[in-house]
Amino acid sequence: MRPPRVRRPIRAALAVASAAIAAAAAATVGLTTAGAADLDEPRAHEQVQAQALTWSDEFNAAAGTAPDASKWRYDIGGGGWGNNEHQYYTNSTSNAAHDGAGNMVITARRENPANYQCWYGACQYTSARLLTNGTFKQAYGTFEARIQIPRGQGIWPAFWMLGDDLGQVGWPQSGEIDIMENVGYEPNTVHGTLHGPGYSGGAGVGGAYTIGQPFANGFHTFAVNWTPTAISWSVDGVTYQTKTTADIGGNEWVFDHPFFMILNVAVGGNWPGYPDGTTQFPQTMKIDYVRVYSGSTSSGGAVTGLAGKCLDVEAAGTADGTPVQLYTCNGTAAQQWTAPGDGTLRALGKCLDVANGATADGTAVRLWTCNGTGAQQWVFSAANDLVNPQANKCLDVPWANPADGTDLQIVTCSGNAAQKWYR
Repeated sequence: MRPPRVRRPIRAALAVASAAIAAAAAATVGLTTAGAADLDEPRAHEQVQAQALTWSDEFNAAAGTAPDASKWRYDIGGGGWGNNEHQYYTNSTSNAAHDGAGNMVITARRENPANYQCWYGACQYTSARLLTNGTFKQAYGTFEARIQIPRGQGIWPAFWMLGDDLGQVGWPQSGEIDIMENVGYEPNTVHGTLHGPGYSGGAGVGGAYTIGQPFANGFHTFAVNWTPTAISWSVDGVTYQTKTTADIGGNEWVFDHPFFMILNVAVGGNWPGYPDGTTQFPQTMKIDYVRVYSGSTSSGGAVTGLAGKCLDVEAAGTADGTPVQLYTCNGTAAQQWTAPGDGTLRALGKCLDVANGATADGTAVRLWTCNGTGAQQWVFSAANDLVNPQANKCLDVPWANPADGTDLQIVTCSGNAAQKWYR
């Protein structure tokens, strides 16, 4: 057992998405991205949250303590859970308990088959499925957890959400947001998926993210940022996909009401297959924390960059297409920017926009009527980059020119001073 970690404080700075975007991140759905995984401690570019913390569990109770009953409930049973799974979910501390080192541990065990009955006969495995249904739900914001997943053929860990109207309208009408799923035969890959009417089960809308070693080797932070018009997924500060109403094939967007969270480890099922001779038990999923932030509006203020100058709307113009530039800070309304929690950055009643929704290096940015497109989505990272996830590019001062009136652009993120922005 490792000693307890010293936790970082939850910091405040402007942010409207769940994570920083690294320069080499894959912007297209399902694109494989290789990267070094932290084995335990948080990454240096961990997202700086400015949204208000609305709910959290830091899992600091003594070893053997059950999940906090004011925060977590249990699903119990062995009916297959719609996927022909083989585990029986219990409410026992043998399957879900604090480890005394700052983690909640969900343990999947091979069991004496006489103890529980499953849909296929005597149950071979037990595990736990924790949920906040009845204790916490929220619409929109950032939902994140730092987790070390288990490993092995037939092992299926997940961090996900269901709509709070599940009992009234059923699944998939209630909606499902899978923040992180892993199937054991893909040790280096996790999946993020949306399910709703017309795009459920195998037809879910989502993508995958791959690193250069098994996710089970260490802790990773999995998150979604959810707005009324888009949901973005990230791993360890890298946003790897964004889905909007345009991605669901004309079907109903059902992500417009509160959802509750679920953490579980399934054993077997239609997707992961079943344990074989290579699968070792017990298998554990360690959860360092779960945190939820609001999507609340930030107050207006200056955004400063190169040479301490401000993000500025040229001549305080409000016409669509007005250039956005670097300019000496002067406190005018043309330099007052707000983040209303929907992924946009706004001044003078309009949105910071990438011209024509383009993704190429050198594309100009401008002011434009807010329209909910990916061209108007922005993420402030912990590294002080201001990133457009659709292009996976950073807001940039061309040629690092600090002169007043320098029109701004998007360029591949490189970490240089021309791409640093502060609130």
